[in-house]
Amino acid sequence: MSSFTVAQAIAWASSEFSATSDSAKLDAEVLLLHILSKPRSYLFAWPDAHLLDEQYTQFITCVSRRVNGEPIAHIIKEREFWSLSLEVNNCTLIPRPDTETLVEYALSIELEETASVLDLGTGTGAIALALASEMPNWQVTALDFSVDAVALAQRNQEKLAINNVTVKQSDWYQSVAGQCFDLIVSNPPYIEEDDEHLLQGDVRFEPLSALVASDEGMSDIKHIIDKGRAHLKPGGYLLIEHGYQQAIKLQQYFAQMAYTNILTIQDMSGCDRVTLAMWPE
Repeated sequence: MSSFTVAQAIAWASSEFSATSDSAKLDAEVLLLHILSKPRSYLFAWPDAHLLDEQYTQFITCVSRRVNGEPIAHIIKEREFWSLSLEVNNCTLIPRPDTETLVEYALSIELEETASVLDLGTGTGAIALALASEMPNWQVTALDFSVDAVALAQRNQEKLAINNVTVKQSDWYQSVAGQCFDLIVSNPPYIEEDDEHLLQGDVRFEPLSALVASDEGMSDIKHIIDKGRAHLKPGGYLLIEHGYQQAIKLQQYFAQMAYTNILTIQDMSGCDRVTLAMWPE
């Protein structure tokens, strides 16, 4: 039995995180609950409970990793998205709350009850699984170039028992040649190669291939828009998440590629985050 109580462990870890985290106490609590395998109520009910020696050692290790900047999600191997608990690792992006903007708007579009949906660059499977969980009659295809990401998304699908999603390895549209969809969604790489934010925060621990695109962050977006014309049914929609300064470029490129009904949606912070367009009927 260690000398650390629950309350002391949280206080110590919070002080360790105070210089580098805006949510020091929450970070400490999340890590400790992960080690203890307890609900959050345990922290308030048993503040004087002592950590076992093994728990103490694990907690020290986790705190050290967090002090070095490693994302909480990577340490506990889990992230919640759209109320779904997803396994995460360093092979792909950690799902962000801002991406729920795309999910929310996609669900607001009036589609056929048995709509066919394509998620490009699925990563953890977050977007595809969120949409499929809300619309069990939709048939969702989730693609990713990374074999490791495909395996991760498949594990999340199996764990959540969401059966209307098919996860495949693919270089963008390659594995769905000849297929057309009612809705295509994507959170592709869109950060410029020399963006200073790549040296900050959680993105330092995420693969550059899932973050960075050439042509000022627009190369993958342009490919999705261009080739999407051959994969959308008449009246189908394409929704793309992007950087907060890229909306005008997306709108212009959508128009150049003959899409209509072009609209940009803001995220919870009021930043331009998702642009959509319709392939004309």
